[in-house]
Amino acid sequence: MRLLFSIGAVLVAGVLAGGDVAGFAAPGPKFEPRHQPQRLAADKDAQTVDVELILAVDVSYSMDMDELAIQREGYAQAIQSKEFLQALKLGPNGRIAVTYFEWAASTDQKIIIPWRLVDGPETADAVAAEIMKTPIRRASRTSISGAITFAMPLFDEDPYRGLRRVIDISGDGPNNNGGPVTVARDAAIEKGIVINGLPIMVKEPSYSTMDIDNLDYYYEDCVIGGPGSFVITIKDRDKFKEAIRTKLLMEVAGRTPDRPVVRVADKEPRVSCMIGEKIWSDRWGR
Repeated sequence: MRLLFSIGAVLVAGVLAGGDVAGFAAPGPKFEPRHQPQRLAADKDAQTVDVELILAVDVSYSMDMDELAIQREGYAQAIQSKEFLQALKLGPNGRIAVTYFEWAASTDQKIIIPWRLVDGPETADAVAAEIMKTPIRRASRTSISGAITFAMPLFDEDPYRGLRRVIDISGDGPNNNGGPVTVARDAAIEKGIVINGLPIMVKEPSYSTMDIDNLDYYYEDCVIGGPGSFVITIKDRDKFKEAIRTKLLMEVAGRTPDRPVVRVADKEPRVSCMIGEKIWSDRWGR
């Protein structure tokens, strides 16, 4: 596991203390529009959020129904949690914009929650309720590249403007459909978008699934990118919800781990970034 789940408790303590936690960068300065009439500046500031956060959630058949249910509950409970709301208040603007979509194949993405402003308990509860009321579904194939490609233009549709733009990818297998994941990742990074990852490794890999042994390495070397990008791995089903909460806290607070997992340029990936496509081709020949 690349990060310890106890990092969530450390982060919360540091955020509530109003200072830095060792190894975490303090939130950036408050956005201040300049050279504009006072009214226009106020309007612009009212549309500014600390982060535009896209939650991209895997619903491929390799995810069992229990995992899908825990994943849904994890995001809903994290957004409502006391720790999340406390971290939210301490941001430069005290609010974020969030959208939540599910993905599987390269042409299969479904927005569950369009862009919503979260600025306190009431709006957080509303988002959590939207997440939980949608029926759980499953679909074929796994296209992380498709999810990233689908996510990028969503930022242009957001009525709010964030100090940071983050795509949060969760999934339990490598890309096996659509374009190469590294091409999509690099396109997002070029636009100033950060990609974080939540690889789910709670089952033993088997021939009947597309699971791989080192999915955490795959996410680190092939999926995530951008300043301060990180991976939190789930290897214990009982830690599922805790991991999601920790990840959202880090993203909302704009903080990064002591030793952030960032892909090093010109470094050979430890796991082939085309491993999913190869496994699919070897087994099904297409």
